[in-house]
Amino acid sequence: MIRPFTCIVCPNGCEITAEYEPGREEISVKGAGCPRGNEYVRQELIEPRRTIASSVRLLHGELPLVSVRLDKPVRREMIPAVMEEIQKQQLEAPVQIGDVVIANVLDSGSNVIITKNVARAD
Repeated sequence: MIRPFTCIVCPNGCEITAEYEPGREEISVKGAGCPRGNEYVRQELIEPRRTIASSVRLLHGELPLVSVRLDKPVRREMIPAVMEEIQKQQLEAPVQIGDVVIANVLDSGSNVIITKNVARAD
């Protein structure tokens, strides 16, 4: 089976072709401009992972919401369940960049962290 990819690891956007048989570990990758593109295609075929960016409700803050993201990608099939956990959260201001909202969300090895400083409203 042959499958085309456009690499998203860096701005080069290499056009990569992977030749593989589903269920087998042998994968032939052509067109990757660097080792990261090669690894990206292999990961996409074996166990696709994604990061998530979202927002969480914030009480008594200068803003009603604060942006959050995962600090490591999770398996693609986990995204709906992780989003559900994020939507359950409600924080109290102030919050700082890097604060952990949910540690090891759903035993994924990834933390949900704050991406914006938001002060308490006076």
